[in-house]
Amino acid sequence: MAPADPELREMVREMNRSKLAEMFTKNGKEPLHAEGEIFPSAVLPAIASGRSGERRVFPMKWGFSGPKGLLINARAETAAEKETFREAWAKHRCVIPASWYYEWEHDEKKKAGQKYALRPEKEGLIWLAGLYRLENSLPVFVILTRPADEGILWMHDRMPVMLPENKVNEWITPGNNPDQTIQTCLTKVKWEQAV
Repeated sequence: MAPADPELREMVREMNRSKLAEMFTKNGKEPLHAEGEIFPSAVLPAIASGRSGERRVFPMKWGFSGPKGLLINARAETAAEKETFREAWAKHRCVIPASWYYEWEHDEKKKAGQKYALRPEKEGLIWLAGLYRLENSLPVFVILTRPADEGILWMHDRMPVMLPENKVNEWITPGNNPDQTIQTCLTKVKWEQAV
């Protein structure tokens, strides 16, 4: 995520004004302030339902703690069944806004090659579908992935679940059916070589 977009910059400002941002700072995790590529364990702006059901921006750390390290992604096809993600799938869904997402072309031996920046063909910001939970009283999230569209299989076999902007509120509302909303995900992307 590179907050070059004015809407995304405003979300970063809103996130950094929150009490949760102060709590992350006290726990040694500084929320996002700068622009540029984002990596797992960073604290980012995420959109979720507030206590009254309103759409809000919260700081959340990227990655669930797992027995073998940080879990940064969850397969959309199986998240509802997996113990690690089941409750979040049902009640704690979020959206992570971004300008681009990055992927590396891999050869048959899984060796990383050229890096690419990708985004939906007809969208501005990307709205990545995610799940969140609390760890040590602070919210953490994973990004949902799906099988890649055939147009980018040469690059990678998975891609993030990207929602149209008009489905963000539907996705984050706890009482809604995530199985239906996820069917509206965007699959056609454009890409360019990244530096």
